Amino acid sequence: MPYLPIDPADIGRSYEAVIRVNSQSGKGGITYLLEQEYGISLPRRMQIEFSQVVQGETDRLGLEMTAQQIYKLLQSEYLQANAPYALVSHRLQEENGHSAVEVEVAGEGETTLHWRGKGNGALEALVAGLPVAVEIMDYNEHAIGAGTNAKAAAYIELRVAGGRPVHGVGIDENITTASFKALFSALNRSLSQQAAKAA
Repeated sequence: MPYLPIDPADIGRSYEAVIRVNSQSGKGGITYLLEQEYGISLPRRMQIEFSQVVQGETDRLGLEMTAQQIYKLLQSEYLQANAPYALVSHRLQEENGHSAVEVEVAGEGETTLHWRGKGNGALEALVAGLPVAVEIMDYNEHAIGAGTNAKAAAYIELRVAGGRPVHGVGIDENITTASFKALFSALNRSLSQQAAKAA
């Protein structure tokens, strides 16, 4: 029997109710729900990584996931990845295409760290000031919303000390802060994965 396209509204349902994400789902449904409900547009390679995170959670729960549950998983996995290093504040100076950055970081054991770096841009300057070797593989950004309420979303794929590539996400009103948050998100996720592997 051929498939008949229908508008979910014709049967009293929304698109979100029709799209369900379970352990067998691909990255397309996850990406669509995040974009439609939260304005989050994941880069392609991050879609693959995050779909594996979602699949692990649906396998663990044995349940389908809603858009809200998927967003909460994105928050806990990426946006709240703030250990061992949490960005407290940053100061950026730019002159003639060169950037100098100083960041205050909350480390383990309630220590406060100050890292300084210089580079051709804000991210390059931050990377130069990190205590570990970091290589940025990919970077994407976009606006969420419009007007005075708009926020910036930044996505970074990086490799720490020659390890495997890991993604990070940052969201903030300021694009530089969003990109720094994304870098810390990826850095912390990579270091946590390396620590878990070594344990």
